[in-house]
Amino acid sequence: MASNPIVNMFKVKEIRERLFFTLIILAVFRLGSVITMPGIDASVLLKYFDDLAAQNNNAFASYMDFFVGGAFSNFSVLMLGVMPYISTQIIMQLAVIIFPALKRISQEDGGQRKIAFYSRIGTIIVCLIQSYGVTVYANSIPGCVVLDSQLSYTLLTMLTVTTGSMVTIWLGDQITARGIGNGVSMMIFAGIVARLPNAIIELSQKVSSGEVQLVFVILVLIMYIAIIALVIYEESGQRKIPVHYAKRVVGRKMYGGQSTYIPFKVNPSNVIPLIFASSILTLPLSLVSTFAQGQNSSKWVAALSRFLNPAGWGYNVLLVLLIIFFAYFYTQVTLNPTEIAKNIRENGGSIPGVRSDKTEEYLQKILNRLILPGSLFLAFIAVIPTVIQHLFGFPQQIAMLMGGTSLIIMVGVDLDTMSQVEALLKMHHHDGLTKKGKIRSRNL
Repeated sequence: MASNPIVNMFKVKEIRERLFFTLIILAVFRLGSVITMPGIDASVLLKYFDDLAAQNNNAFASYMDFFVGGAFSNFSVLMLGVMPYISTQIIMQLAVIIFPALKRISQEDGGQRKIAFYSRIGTIIVCLIQSYGVTVYANSIPGCVVLDSQLSYTLLTMLTVTTGSMVTIWLGDQITARGIGNGVSMMIFAGIVARLPNAIIELSQKVSSGEVQLVFVILVLIMYIAIIALVIYEESGQRKIPVHYAKRVVGRKMYGGQSTYIPFKVNPSNVIPLIFASSILTLPLSLVSTFAQGQNSSKWVAALSRFLNPAGWGYNVLLVLLIIFFAYFYTQVTLNPTEIAKNIRENGGSIPGVRSDKTEEYLQKILNRLILPGSLFLAFIAVIPTVIQHLFGFPQQIAMLMGGTSLIIMVGVDLDTMSQVEALLKMHHHDGLTKKGKIRSRNL
């Protein structure tokens, strides 16, 4: 009888412990997502968001709920999730490139640990800013805040939300260290998957009432499956740059003489640009949208809030531009052609048909040809939810699950987790999850 990889997963003690540990952490995260913070009337909150959904005016709440599995509309202790941390990571990576002092620190012994510490401090600052926006948003909902003292409520909310975000990041670190998969990505993945049951129920209700045609649902599902297949196929694509190393004699031994290649993925930055772009937009979107709820909000704040509507053209144009920018930025940081060309020359290598002094220029040209279509592909996937929403009349939370960040994250995290499980199975002398080939990690 052929061995079953699923059965083998639970036979291996290490894999079994990692899986159970990951599930326990995700369960704790989901539990924290439904615990309403102190000082908030949950029943008033539920009625308010139900009314917004009935009026089809809940674009901002749906967007914020999307990454945290409904924690935002619950005003839970974990309502911000890991998005402040991701935003801070982006800012720190940009700062390391812009400021020479930070770059020197990052290159020192133990420098990355210092940069990580600065990122955590920055995360706390971002959380405090966003948590204050949460207090403004809650005050705009009649009867939502039950505490008499406004100062006590503001301080309690800021402390609770900030602590909740830091706890979420810590839980993600525990998954990375002791579980399976990348912790931060798994948190986002859990939030997205948690929205699936509600989205399916809402879609079935829309079909039953005749608001959405069944033929459109079937068409979108076929499109959804095709896009998943396209994403997986695109992730497996590589451009292999051949490199030949000359023979050299060191003492009595001969080194070199072999040929190898540099694998450049069709989309070198993977899903990172999309996550970075979404995270960067989350901060201004949450602040502007919350302050626009206030009674004394300015006209320009309201106009900016409408412009940044996740279902509108303004937000999607900014999203596309940021995806293209971060695709080039992240690729240049992780795949520096100058460093690659330097390593090739120092090891006596050369690219056939390319002069040694033109190696860097050649590699840069290849990367530019890969980055542009890769970033445009990500941008295309990112705007699919808006297209589905406008063309087929799908509710926003359903449309967001049909493409965009959700689809790529779900596919990416799944591939990454499966690649880790497969590596652990083979390490313990078991067959992998696939009969042929291997599963490639997305390295989220």
